[in-house]
Amino acid sequence: MDAKLNDYGRTLDRPRNTQATARKTALAAGVLYLLTFVSIPTAVLYAPVRDLNYVVGPGPDTAVITGGILEIIVALACIGTAVALYPVVKRQNESFALGFVGARILEAGTIFAGVVSLMTIVTLRKAGIGAEALVTGRALVAMYDWFHLGQNLMPAVNAVLLGSLLYQSRLVPRVLPVLGFIGAPLLALNTIILMFGITGPLLSLTTLAVIPIAVWEFSLGVWLVAKGFNPAATVLQ
Repeated sequence: MDAKLNDYGRTLDRPRNTQATARKTALAAGVLYLLTFVSIPTAVLYAPVRDLNYVVGPGPDTAVITGGILEIIVALACIGTAVALYPVVKRQNESFALGFVGARILEAGTIFAGVVSLMTIVTLRKAGIGAEALVTGRALVAMYDWFHLGQNLMPAVNAVLLGSLLYQSRLVPRVLPVLGFIGAPLLALNTIILMFGITGPLLSLTTLAVIPIAVWEFSLGVWLVAKGFNPAATVLQ
């Protein structure tokens, strides 16, 4: 046998193999986390579809379709992060790990639903339905905005679940999940304020809550790509 064995018949190369596998897992998860930021341009790309007369106008549709594609990439990346990290973090707490997978899938589902709403508007416009589609178009845009409830709330849930697993396991520096712990309640509060239709300074203040969550997810992605998991933590698991 090529692998060296100790007195107990265990492979002496196992820690090295474990670290190599963990590095690949961390790299995949990191890349997928960074991919979840590719939809940032949709704030500009979706500007045409928010025009009151878009559904009865001449278009164009390219920007909206491009935004939809970017959001589909984000949704798939959301699921991918959970799939990539589950085998590692389940060793810490399988219930939390399963919860994280479920939360990511739910978040992705709301993204897909939102994209469907906007693509329906594009389809109606191309069909030339006419002025009677104006109300439907506005309703679909409103549905898209409310499907963002998943993207507003689920990152807070994800931060608590995944952050707890990473904090306890020390797979990454603890300062990273702490950012998620800080942002989670603020983001949840912002979601509640939006649901009640509250506007003004309070809404502006809580909207800043997206910053800690965004920094947590982006920093996690960068760290996993650049550094990977803590080697000592992967060997102990």
